[in-house]
Amino acid sequence: MIRQTRIAVIGGGLAGLATSAWLRLDAPEIEVCLFESSDCLGGVIGTSTLEHPDLGTIHLDRGADMLATEPSSALDLIDRLDASDRLIHPKSAGRGAMIVHQGRLRSIPEGFVLMRPTRLRSMVTTPLLSPQGKLRLLAEPCIGEPDSEDDESVASFVRRRFGDELLQRIVQPLVAGIYTADVERLSMRATMAPIHAMVRRHGSLTAATLRRRFGGRDGVEATSSGARYEKFRAFRFGMQGLIDLLAESLPPTSVRTNAAVNRIGRNERGGFDLALADASVQSFDQVVVATPASRTANLIADLAPAASDQLASIISASAGIVVMVVRREDMPGLPPTFGLVVPAIENRRILAVSFASEKFAGRCPPDHVIVRVFVGGMLQSDLLQRDDADLVQLATDELRDLVGLSGAPVHQTVVRWNKAMPQYEIGHLDRVATIDADIARIPGLHLCSNALRGVGIAPLIGQAGQVAKAVIDQAASTATACC
Repeated sequence: MIRQTRIAVIGGGLAGLATSAWLRLDAPEIEVCLFESSDCLGGVIGTSTLEHPDLGTIHLDRGADMLATEPSSALDLIDRLDASDRLIHPKSAGRGAMIVHQGRLRSIPEGFVLMRPTRLRSMVTTPLLSPQGKLRLLAEPCIGEPDSEDDESVASFVRRRFGDELLQRIVQPLVAGIYTADVERLSMRATMAPIHAMVRRHGSLTAATLRRRFGGRDGVEATSSGARYEKFRAFRFGMQGLIDLLAESLPPTSVRTNAAVNRIGRNERGGFDLALADASVQSFDQVVVATPASRTANLIADLAPAASDQLASIISASAGIVVMVVRREDMPGLPPTFGLVVPAIENRRILAVSFASEKFAGRCPPDHVIVRVFVGGMLQSDLLQRDDADLVQLATDELRDLVGLSGAPVHQTVVRWNKAMPQYEIGHLDRVATIDADIARIPGLHLCSNALRGVGIAPLIGQAGQVAKAVIDQAASTATACC
């Protein structure tokens, strides 16, 4: 039995909304109050709807344009909210991704998933690697592992096991497409733990892959490459549908926008007092802080200084997305793919390109294409100092060279996400352990953030579910102690 409990959730992005939704589903007797400092919910997830006089309604995602089905947490929450029928699958044609190689578009080898080749035949025939690079890849079963359990970078791991060529030509652009990261600094253990575990258990990735193949566990991966699009879903009219769904699951009176929290303090009852920007103070039994790492560090500095210091040390990358609607006839070189990634060694000014309307039906008229060009990240942050017009021109020039774009876009917009992508650098798991230990000293204080345990929609919704359970368990234990 849970007594009357008031919970504050600070932050109206995906983390805060998902935590609130889980709480509403699993403990409706708990009163949840969500505080968002801006005038809208969703954080970096949202969809702009363009009403074009000639093209009609066009849906343009401003951040993520799909969610993963693994882990299943996102699908589980959507199903609990009776909204599974709002999801759509990617189109069946065009699956797979391409990579820029010496100025040309090449298919990522079939069966290559992040850094694990599941079909050696495709690796030895790919034009992405030289004969020397292929021989080095085939030598992977002979490469030993150091005895040390210390963390290392993704680049160090791949270079040791497969050689520098595979790292630079294939792994780096694929990983950068997920984390907007520098692979020389990205933590192997925090981002690729299953791969690390495979090598520790089987001695090599090649041996692990063969065992999985013979065990029938690599069937889908062996016919996929790069991003496994069959494992993704989207909302029919863009990912704003997810934000709207979560917001609709909450009582309207429980959500406050334009309500910045300036300080969290303890009160004499063992709960928390929130000092808001409007000079009001509200009291709660528990608090979930679901803001970006730097903001969270400031909010908890007085309560949990060690956790605050670690959160403040987490670097976040910035990125921009140039979103364009172009005539299909103006892109004669449009490849049969959902997207492409660009290795850093190609010395281009973009990270990746997504052909959004090729992935999901109904986003724009069939004679037009929605193109999203990604710029910036850890390696090219200086590009984001340019104005919108320069970024549009930059993206247009790159598309002209890569896919033959001619003519001007029918519509273009630039979305900037400043310091929005947390970087899981070497030692990240140690930082998280310090944060967890410090927060554990303060019953009723909880953190939910993509800076901790996984980027992406599905992992964050899963983390939100765990936080909601911790809130409920704490409320139940407090009620028992009061009896």
